[in-house]
Amino acid sequence: MKRDALQEIDKLAVRMSELERLVRRCLEEQPSKAIPAPGPASGRTSGGLVGSATDTGESGEGTVYYSGHYEGRGRVFHWTPQERRMDDLLRLNTDKASKVLSALGHKQRLDILRAVVNEPLSGAALVERLNMGTTGQLYHHLKALLGADLLVQEPGGGYTLPAHRMLPLLLLLAALTDLIDTSDYMDMTEVRSNAGAYLGREQGGYDTHILLWAVLENSVLEHRAGYCSEVDIFVHDDYTVTVADNGRGIPVRLLPSSNLSNVQSVLTDIAESSGNAPFVSPGAEKGISIAVVNALSESLSVEIKREGKVHRQDYKQGIPQTELLTVGLTETTGTSVTFRPNRELFGAGFERKRIEEGASELAAAYPGLAVMVHGPAQ
Repeated sequence: MKRDALQEIDKLAVRMSELERLVRRCLEEQPSKAIPAPGPASGRTSGGLVGSATDTGESGEGTVYYSGHYEGRGRVFHWTPQERRMDDLLRLNTDKASKVLSALGHKQRLDILRAVVNEPLSGAALVERLNMGTTGQLYHHLKALLGADLLVQEPGGGYTLPAHRMLPLLLLLAALTDLIDTSDYMDMTEVRSNAGAYLGREQGGYDTHILLWAVLENSVLEHRAGYCSEVDIFVHDDYTVTVADNGRGIPVRLLPSSNLSNVQSVLTDIAESSGNAPFVSPGAEKGISIAVVNALSESLSVEIKREGKVHRQDYKQGIPQTELLTVGLTETTGTSVTFRPNRELFGAGFERKRIEEGASELAAAYPGLAVMVHGPAQ
């Protein structure tokens, strides 16, 4: 087997540059200071870094370091470590920056750029790979990308990325990976603005029990699949309610190519859950998934018992306040959801009598499912 000496030298140069950057950074940094424990809203992470900071009493200071290494297209790309000072980043020309983002801010344009990262592709190949339907649609976007120097056409006719644009585009995609969850929160805001489509007709505030029935429907689905035999409903006196079952528990694994857990996706991805929402309120246009319940709640906490561990995550207005935390060990399985409906949308609180009536109906429909109601008598 032959060894490619030039390629190995390139790789070694990249590693040495990384080492130089790290050593230089260590020398520049001040002696380390204690970092306070993250509060309820600061414990979320991005790229493996805890989202808390030490107060230095100064503002606008700091530096962003970055570099890259990529093997593809029959070549080895490597970029020596670079840096941008924070004050330079914050003085960025926002008019020009917004034009760049606007040029890229179209799904099909991003699809084109992603498709040609690994290899040059002809117009016909792009149409087929991206299912665009017509070449006219493709060339409309190609013209914009070529004009902006974000794409070039090779002598053979294939389209590809200019070499000097490769690292910036990969950095942008990496940043979007950490920002991708904001699209879910935009969808959740839209749910609150269009609550009637999910809750039906409003009469002095929507009925809080609609959200409860939607959460219960998830336990019913677990029962129908053969994994849940008990559901407990706890009515609290602070406008909250808890639904706890002994099903399998929501899967807690991380999603592929993402820092998000499957739990967070289930509780925030409106688009993903819209097609299979288990509960539809009378008179409503759309079904209510657990993500919709989260969007329509002031607060929601989920506790999952699965694979020997207890996991917990808290939300406010649909936005996670922490990562999915491991908070204990267990020999059982199940999911517990506690939520407080948004009082700007909903009327009176939960009524135990109505809940008991609903529990009786469920028990009659599913004799193998025990549904128990707990809480103060009303």
